[in-house]
Amino acid sequence: MPNTKSAKRALRKSDVRRLRNRSTRSELRSAVKNARAAISGDDAQAAAQALQAAAKQIDQAAAKGIIHKNAAARTKSRLAKSANQNKAAE
Repeated sequence: MPNTKSAKRALRKSDVRRLRNRSTRSELRSAVKNARAAISGDDAQAAAQALQAAAKQIDQAAAKGIIHKNAAARTKSRLAKSANQNKAAE
């Protein structure tokens, strides 16, 4: 438990940030999951849209410091690679 007034405020702010980051991270995971599902499907246009939406979510999370910028780049790269491999196989 915090002992000082500033520590109490810091704890409050930390809780708010944690909840905000958790919801953003959840949205990010859902977007990546939807992109992977769309890429493995048959519709190339839906896959491209899902990939674009996931990339946007990834970039926003990296800009806010929710995920590391290298982790964001790695995730986007892997999604794009998967999409390109699927497109080449068709």
